[in-house]
Amino acid sequence: MNHYDEDIEFASPAEQKLFQEDLLRQQLSYLHAHSPYYQRMFAEHQIDIASIRTIEDLQRLPFTEKKDLQLYNDDFLCCPKEQLIDYVTTSGTLGEPVVFGCSDHDLDRLAFNEYKSFRCAGVTKSSVVQLMTTLDKRFMAGMAYFNGLRRLGAGIIRVGNGIPELQWDTILRLQPDTIMCVPSFVLRLLSYAQQNGIDYCHCSIKRIIGIGEGLRNQDLSLNLLGTRIHDLWPEVQLFATYSSTEMSATFSECTYGCGGHVHPELVIVEIIGEDNRPVPDGEVGEIVITTLGVEAMPLLRFRTGDVAAKITAPCRCGRNSYRLTPLVGRKNNMLKLKGTTIYPPAINDVLANCDFVENFVVVARQSSAGTDDVVVRVGLKPTHHALPSETIIKDLKDRFRARLRVAPNVEILPVDVIHAINYPAKSRKPILFVDER
Repeated sequence: MNHYDEDIEFASPAEQKLFQEDLLRQQLSYLHAHSPYYQRMFAEHQIDIASIRTIEDLQRLPFTEKKDLQLYNDDFLCCPKEQLIDYVTTSGTLGEPVVFGCSDHDLDRLAFNEYKSFRCAGVTKSSVVQLMTTLDKRFMAGMAYFNGLRRLGAGIIRVGNGIPELQWDTILRLQPDTIMCVPSFVLRLLSYAQQNGIDYCHCSIKRIIGIGEGLRNQDLSLNLLGTRIHDLWPEVQLFATYSSTEMSATFSECTYGCGGHVHPELVIVEIIGEDNRPVPDGEVGEIVITTLGVEAMPLLRFRTGDVAAKITAPCRCGRNSYRLTPLVGRKNNMLKLKGTTIYPPAINDVLANCDFVENFVVVARQSSAGTDDVVVRVGLKPTHHALPSETIIKDLKDRFRARLRVAPNVEILPVDVIHAINYPAKSRKPILFVDER
């Protein structure tokens, strides 16, 4: 893994492509020798891996889908189980969670991935980072963050998710300059600070690295959630990231906030359209990834179900690696509401910007006419309980129409009822969308 020591992102796009193609050929040979699933796939489709030489040649290979991982999970394993050090699962957003095992080599690769991602976001050896993410519940990312920061040499405070009181006690006591959390949780932190007289504008935090939720629109401007955080806490710089268990890699923004940078030594990304063919750069489509350098469970042309676009213009930070725009949403979660195509993150963004909404969940159903029916269930903050429901519902619908052109149905429920839906016992991420179609 000598290529781990090279900062290939600053090489020319042509050099990066040749570099990736060499790693791709190595990965194909490894799969052909060690993967029961891909051995079977190569034989069934009569694929000569020696003929797959370039990234364009990948189009001749079948896709790997989530259902393949669910049905043939063990067949993706390329090493003896005795070599597995860490067992994790996917979050199960699009179905049953999938088990992934990581070898010692894979854990080193994850650490390298996060080392590069944190550096991209401006974290240095002198930084102190407060992790507001779980390191348990079979969560790959929490341990990856810790190991990446350790490789970088930064200070780490492992607080875990939730509990604003503990988070602020830690911030005031240990003075971290960076926090890493789900962006919407920042609003809870700020609400707690305001209610308890904490002067958060003059605290030690200078950087927020967000996971699991978007902070920007497709044009890279801050979305409603990002704008609200920035307006309330202008002293901090916001960074968005995109990652998944399946690709064992992270796309992190740099200080210029112009999309998530790919690490060319770790993953190849294709963006495909409805015809399953690559779309032109800059056009939105489904993200398809091929992992590079994974030992235990590498994936070839895996359909993530996530929708975004590729940015190939050079970044002002000097990196020439392509970048991804913020996620539009998940392909399977696309909604057609009153003739308008929307994705749940756009609905979430409106709700996260409502100062009277304590929590919420978006529910999609199929109407009697066979069309999508969307219901937004919200819990209200105590300061708004006295207002008539009709007033709140009208306000929300007006906000939806202004932002999305259409308005879903709105129901007001007790906060604890919504909380139970958001945080079921086994969940490590808040459940904000329920698809009953």
